[in-house]
Amino acid sequence: MSWQKSPTIEQTILKLNGYYQKSIFIFFLMHPSFYFVLLIIMATKVFNFWMIAILFLKTIDIFTKIKLIKLHKSESMDEKMRELIKAPLNQWLFFSGVGLYPFLLFYGLI
Repeated sequence: MSWQKSPTIEQTILKLNGYYQKSIFIFFLMHPSFYFVLLIIMATKVFNFWMIAILFLKTIDIFTKIKLIKLHKSESMDEKMRELIKAPLNQWLFFSGVGLYPFLLFYGLI
């Protein structure tokens, strides 16, 4: 998660774009928690609501990042969105997954 941490969403998008420009495969490899959840699902053969929720959130997260990268590069982003991505972020936002995903994983496995 530290490779995504930035003071604004725009700076995060620019960091992500660096990986995306190198290779889409590198970009996807930079999300190991997605593969970890897939490994746990395959190893435990547990595929319930909580596991689906984790996969859904992770998938939406990855594809939202790709969409934001493409929007930022194309300059077709509207003015309100540009203002929003330049707003400062709370430093704890990037750690929200650390609190959310273990909770979901715990409930998924019990």
